[in-house]
Amino acid sequence: MITIRITLLLITAITTALTAGLLYSYACSINPGLGRLPDEAYLRATQSINRAILNPVFFLSFIGTMFLLPAATLLHAKDPGSVRFLCLLGASVIYIAGVIGVTAMGNIPLNKALDVFNISSATAQEMADMRTKFQGPWNNLHMVRTWASIIALALVIIACLRPVTKA
Repeated sequence: MITIRITLLLITAITTALTAGLLYSYACSINPGLGRLPDEAYLRATQSINRAILNPVFFLSFIGTMFLLPAATLLHAKDPGSVRFLCLLGASVIYIAGVIGVTAMGNIPLNKALDVFNISSATAQEMADMRTKFQGPWNNLHMVRTWASIIALALVIIACLRPVTKA
C-alpha cells in the first residue's frame, strides 16, 4: 500500500528533480549561449529570461520543493536515525540554504539591479560595466545553487531507494 509518506516523498523527488534539471540545463546551455552575445544583446536577453521565469509553473517546483522537502522529512521523523530521514534532512538543509538562500541573497538582488537598468539609454561603456557587475557574480552563484540542487536530488534519490518502513 502506498502511504501518504511515500506519495509525498515521490512528489518531492519530482519537484527536486525538476529544479535540479532546470538549474543544470541553464548552467550548461543557456549561460554559455548568453555568454557569446554582445553586451546589449546579453543584457536584453537576460532581462527577458529573468522576467519570463517568474511564472506559476516555475514557482510550483522551485518554491514548492522548499516546502515539500521539510514536509517529507517530518513525515519520516519517527525514525530519526534512519538513512531515509537523514538523507531528507540533509536534502532539506542543502536545498533551502544552497538553492533558495543563494537565490534570495545573491541571484535575485543581481536580477533586480539588471531589471531596472535602462539598456535603451545606456552607453556602450555602461552596458559593458553592467554586464561585468552582473554576469560573473550571477554565474558563480548559479553554480553554487546548481550543485546544491544536484546534491539535494541525490539525497532524495537515496531516500527513495531505502526500504519502506511502516508508517
